[in-house]
Amino acid sequence: MLTPTSQDHPELKVVDLFCGAGGLSEGFRASGYSVIAGTDYDPDAVATYARNFPEAAALCGDIRDPDLRARLDEVTAEADIIVGGPPCQGFSQVRNHTRLIDDPRNSLYREFVSSVAHAQPDAFVMENVPGMDQMSVKEQVLTDLSLDGEYDVEAQLLDAADFGVPQTRKRLFFLGVRKSLGVPTPQLSGTGVTSAVQLVRFPSESSSDELTARYVVAARPDEHGQRLGLALADSENLTAVTVEQAIGDLVTLETGRRAESMAVADLPAPSSAYQRLMRSGAPETFKNVSVPRSQADTLLRLAGIPAGGNHRDLPDHLLARYLTGAKWGPHNGSGRLGRAHYYAYRRLHPDIWAWTLNTKGDSAYHWSDRRALSVREFARLQSFPDRFVFTTDARRGPLPGRMSGGAAHSRYRQVGNAVPPLLAAAAAQALREVLSSAKTARLTA
Repeated sequence: MLTPTSQDHPELKVVDLFCGAGGLSEGFRASGYSVIAGTDYDPDAVATYARNFPEAAALCGDIRDPDLRARLDEVTAEADIIVGGPPCQGFSQVRNHTRLIDDPRNSLYREFVSSVAHAQPDAFVMENVPGMDQMSVKEQVLTDLSLDGEYDVEAQLLDAADFGVPQTRKRLFFLGVRKSLGVPTPQLSGTGVTSAVQLVRFPSESSSDELTARYVVAARPDEHGQRLGLALADSENLTAVTVEQAIGDLVTLETGRRAESMAVADLPAPSSAYQRLMRSGAPETFKNVSVPRSQADTLLRLAGIPAGGNHRDLPDHLLARYLTGAKWGPHNGSGRLGRAHYYAYRRLHPDIWAWTLNTKGDSAYHWSDRRALSVREFARLQSFPDRFVFTTDARRGPLPGRMSGGAAHSRYRQVGNAVPPLLAAAAAQALREVLSSAKTARLTA
C-alpha cells in the first residue's frame, strides 16, 4: 500500500540513481525505507523529486561528472540499498563477443554497476526495458551485477498489472543481495491476472456506419481465471484494478481545463478501495488536473471509437487524414490514417486496466468523455498517490538535461517514464523480509 508506514526499520536507507520523478523511491518509502538521495540529469524531473522527497538530497546533473560523482559516492556509502533504472542504449546490438558494459552507449549502465561496487550495499534493484530479457543480454547483466560473486542476482520480467497497478507495463527487474548475508535473493510473485483476463473484440453485426465493434472483458474459464475475473470486477478488491476503479472519481474533468488545482471536496466520494488508497494523505487541494484541448478531428473520431478500441474501429468516413480542413500532425501522403496512427486514437476500457502509457498526453483517451487524460489521471494509472505532485524546474528556457516540449509535456513524460510505485513496493517488501531475516540471524548468532 502507498500510505507511508511507521518505518519499522528506518536504518534501511535507499539511494535512487536515474531517479526521474521518483517512482522507485515512492514505492520504497511507502514500504518503510528511508530515502536519502536521488539523482537524475533532467532538471524538471529533479524538481519533482525534490518537492516530493524533501527528506532526501536531490542531485541534478550528469552522473559521469566528477563533482557529482564525488557527492554521489558520499551518499551511496551510507545506503543499505541502491535502486535505479539506467538507460541502456546498446543492448539490442549485443553479440556474444561484445560485452554490454564495454559498449560506450551504455556508460550510464556502467555507472550503476560502479556505484554498487563502490558502496557495497546489502541489496540493489535495477529495472529496465523488457527487451533486455533476451538471453545474451540478461546473462551479461547478471554477470556484471554479481561483481565477481559478491552478489546473488535474480532477474524477473514483471507486469505491473499483476501487482495491483491499473496498467499493464512490463519491466525487467534485477534484484541482488550480498551473498555474505546468507539469505536468498527474493523472487517476486504477482497475481497472474494479466494472463487470466483479457479484452476481447467483437465485430459489430450491424450494417450501421457508426460504432463497428465492442470490447468485452473475459476471464479464462478455469477456477484461477474466474477467481481473478471476479477480483477485477470487485471495486473493493485491490488484487487487480480497472481503469474506472482508478480514475472514475475524476470524471468531472473536462477537455481544455486550464486550472491545475482542484479541491478534493469538489470530487464525488471515492467509489473504490483504490481511489481511497490514492487519496490517502492528500491535501485538501490537489494538483495536476488540467486537461489538454483536442483537435476537432480528434473529437469526431473519438465519437466513432468504442471503449477499448482504436482507429481500426472507425467507420470509413472517419478514416480520412483531415476531416475539418485543419492541417495538423504528420501524414503519409495517402490522405487517410495509416499504421502510425494506431497509438494516436485509443480509448481506455473502464472494466480492465490501461495499456502501457507513454510519455505523451494523447496516448490514452477517456472511455466515456471525448477527451485526453490529465497528468493526475496518468499518475493514478501509474499508482502515484494524489499527494504526489509533478512539477518542473522554475527556470525558463533550455537547461542541461531538459527535454524540449515545454512544462506540460515534461509532466506527462515524467509520469510515463516512471516505475509504478506499487510495483516498486513489491520489490521493497520482498527485500525487507530477507534483509530483516539476515539481521535477526546476525543478532542471534
